[in-house]
Amino acid sequence: MVAVIAALAVFAGPLPAAAEPTSPPQPSGHGDDEPKLLNDLIESRNRSYVQAKSKLAKSKKRQLELALEVDRAQAELAALAPQVSQIAAQSYRTGRIGAVSMLLDTASPDSFVRRAAALDELNLVNSKKLAEVNAVKNRAEQAKLALDAEVREQQKLTNEMARGKREAEKALALVGGRGLTGGKVVATSPVARIAPGRTADGDWKPLSCTEDDPTTSGCITARTLHMYKEVKRAGFNRFVGCYRSGGPYEHPKGRACDWSLQRSGFSPWHNDDTYMYGNNLTAFLVRNADRLGIYYVIWNRQIWFPATGWKSYSGPSNHTDHVHVSLL
Repeated sequence: MVAVIAALAVFAGPLPAAAEPTSPPQPSGHGDDEPKLLNDLIESRNRSYVQAKSKLAKSKKRQLELALEVDRAQAELAALAPQVSQIAAQSYRTGRIGAVSMLLDTASPDSFVRRAAALDELNLVNSKKLAEVNAVKNRAEQAKLALDAEVREQQKLTNEMARGKREAEKALALVGGRGLTGGKVVATSPVARIAPGRTADGDWKPLSCTEDDPTTSGCITARTLHMYKEVKRAGFNRFVGCYRSGGPYEHPKGRACDWSLQRSGFSPWHNDDTYMYGNNLTAFLVRNADRLGIYYVIWNRQIWFPATGWKSYSGPSNHTDHVHVSLL
């Protein structure tokens, strides 16, 4: 009888805590010796996002099925409630000897045997039924708890994949998007050291042309020389020219450099090597613009300003053969 009453009361009791969810798997990239491309990173994020959504939908479906199973178990227990109440009431009125009194209050041995058999059968049926219902209920509750944890984990994974996808697309937009790079650009760039002349409030002091230009016989500013050294330090070692006399803009002021895609001279990009060299060099400059004091960057018919981002460019040169960078 105690087991019967406890079985009905278990639904109102506290539920066991769900197991700690495991960390979501991370998307795989290239080998350790190969740089990750933003194009590949975005594709990986999208694939993981779709997989997470599919797993989440399956989890929710299984959760609904198990919720229905719990409902069925509750209905079975509810159907047994009158019997439990009757047994409990009888026990309250007669005490522990109620069943013994019922058996002894017989006129013949045959009657005693029949009543004993009936009572034993009733107890057996009730115990078996409650055991079955409890087993179903326990399985359903445990499975539902596990699925709740799974759904939470899948939702977390979906949110993380969506956030990663947005961040990757934002990072791609920063370096010119698919239109400029085709996604063929490294996912990360080295961090440049801060250029000279930066004030405490983030402004840049005007600098004059005081340094020897390592690419010509002219002069450049200390900030331009710093940028030149940082680009070289990042691994971009192909032909470059900075100072140029005459004309407008920043070259004659020693505040600009043209980074070629070739080992010597200038010619437009014509394969993945030259195309990605220009993309990756541009990405390094743009990602480090606030550390290098960059005014603008021009590459492959596009111009980038820190305040406005990328815009279409049509000037005397379409800049498909070099990356131009001007400093503040």
